[in-house]
Amino acid sequence: QVQLVESGGGLVQTGGSLRLSCVGYGSPARVRVMGWDRQAPGKQREPVAFLLTGGRTDYAQSVKDRFTISRDDAENTMYLQMDKLNPEDTAIYYCHVISYDNMNFWGRGTQVTVSS
Repeated sequence: QVQLVESGGGLVQTGGSLRLSCVGYGSPARVRVMGWDRQAPGKQREPVAFLLTGGRTDYAQSVKDRFTISRDDAENTMYLQMDKLNPEDTAIYYCHVISYDNMNFWGRGTQVTVSS
């Protein structure tokens, strides 16, 4: 069974930065993609930034050039560096892993709040 634990959320002012971390305890047999989703009140959960097959990256247009996804294999950790934050980034951010068997795994989430 996979457990994903996010950390690093908090309250920042517009223009500030946060770095989210996701530590994996166990993992799917074969990871196809990994990344971050977010969900704000009244909105669908949406993909934010993902590491895809072959090391490709995929960013939502709304965060492109502001967020950077990375990973540290030795620490079994994935990161999301978030810069130039704005109130529209306020959401719960979830670590998300998808296996080649199309099993989805999410963490509990970490709250990011950006004040005006």
